[in-house]
Amino acid sequence: MSMAAFLIFFIAVIAIVAVIIINSYNDLIKFRNRYNNAYSQIDVQLQRRYDLIPNLVETAKGYMKHERETLEAVIAARNSAINASSRAVQNPGDPQAMQQLGNAEAALSGALSRLMVLSESYPELKADRTMSQVMEELASTENRIAFARQAFNDAVTLYNTKSESFPSNLIANSFNFSVAELLPEASPEIKTVPRMSF
Repeated sequence: MSMAAFLIFFIAVIAIVAVIIINSYNDLIKFRNRYNNAYSQIDVQLQRRYDLIPNLVETAKGYMKHERETLEAVIAARNSAINASSRAVQNPGDPQAMQQLGNAEAALSGALSRLMVLSESYPELKADRTMSQVMEELASTENRIAFARQAFNDAVTLYNTKSESFPSNLIANSFNFSVAELLPEASPEIKTVPRMSF
């Protein structure tokens, strides 16, 4: 092999390696941006949910005067979920932030479930138009959260697959692309708000 042919071969190999590195890096950025965007959709729906809860509690307060502890538990769980959500917004996919948000959301769903079960004992509350509207909006929001969570988890899975696959894993390790965490669903018994029959 002549020196010129060797030089051409060497330059071609370097060019191919450079293209692989650049493509892998750009793909990792693209997939990370996708899951960050997907999380922002979750955040929009969570904020909508958090905004509905005070209306729910205020409406229930008028009828459930003896259930103060339950109403306070809902507000406390909401505040905890807002704090966890704020931390998750700063770094979507961070394992600790996603776990804290999942736990806070599960606690909030549990508190809302207890409120809904108790509200069954108050026929006037069940008949209240405002309560009915808030519950309908809350149920719609829960569905939107579920869809947004699925889109986020799908985007995280694509990103993680890319960052753990060869040769992208070499780039991911070199440029600190850490594995992203899925957003866990609430446990099956509390993942949906019970619907009240009106």
